Parts: sequence; structure tokens; C-alpha cells
Amino acid sequence: MRSKGVLHVDTEVLVPFFDIDTMHVVWHGHYVKYLEVARCALLDHIGHNYTQMLNAGYAWPVIDLQLRYVRGATFGQRINVRASLVEWENRLKINYLITDVATGERLTRACTVQIAVRIADREMQLASPKCLIDAIAKVLA
Repeated sequence: MRSKGVLHVDTEVLVPFFDIDTMHVVWHGHYVKYLEVARCALLDHIGHNYTQMLNAGYAWPVIDLQLRYVRGATFGQRINVRASLVEWENRLKINYLITDVATGERLTRACTVQIAVRIADREMQLASPKCLIDAIAKVLA
């Protein structure tokens, strides 16, 4: 069973015309963009978004991405992208669930893993920086 995480944020997206392909469904690569929108909302909620990460001296590249497509989203469809924080002590793991807003039907599920890299020397960190741990602890308190 997939972990629901310790906290989550829901983001609604209206599928734009330019995201669909000739089959009239969202082209598979655009789902990554929807995940990013939800991930940014989750990081904003935590109080440690990409700007704050950069200011703290760390980059957070995505090192793993998994997507499972169930049903294609279509032009004009309102979808909900739920980003759930699953791990944060040694890496940042976020699970996603994309559903149809009107019916609640599951369309896609996904997972991303990011690691901290110190910008000054490009060294990968084996543990998440204290600034991220503290921000998450504050939200969970």
C-alpha cells in the first residue's frame, strides 16, 4: 500500500488545450508539469520552497520519477493533484495522486525523489539539511 504521507496539499488544475495530443488526451510528458505545480504548493505550505532552498545553499534535483497512468485527462477537465510528503530526513520523497475533480476518479499516481546537493561544491548530502527538517517539524507541530 502506498504511504499517504504525513501531510498533503491539493492543487486544482484546469487542463489547457495546448497540453492535449492528437488522441485528445493530455500528452504523457505534461503530467510531470502538474506534479511540479503540486510539489511547489506543498513546499510553500511547508515554508521551505525552492527560493528558500536556494538561499540556504542547496539545490534539490529530482533523481527518481515514477508515473502510473490509469486514465488520460482531457481538455477542459478539472483535475486535482494531491502531493503528499512521505520522507524528508535523508531525501525528499513525495507521492502524488491525480483525480478528476467532478467524480473523484483516479487518473494517475506518481512519486518523486529529490536529494539535497550543496551548491557551493556540488556535493550530494546524505541527510537533509537542518533547515528543511526544522521547517517540516514546525508544520507538523
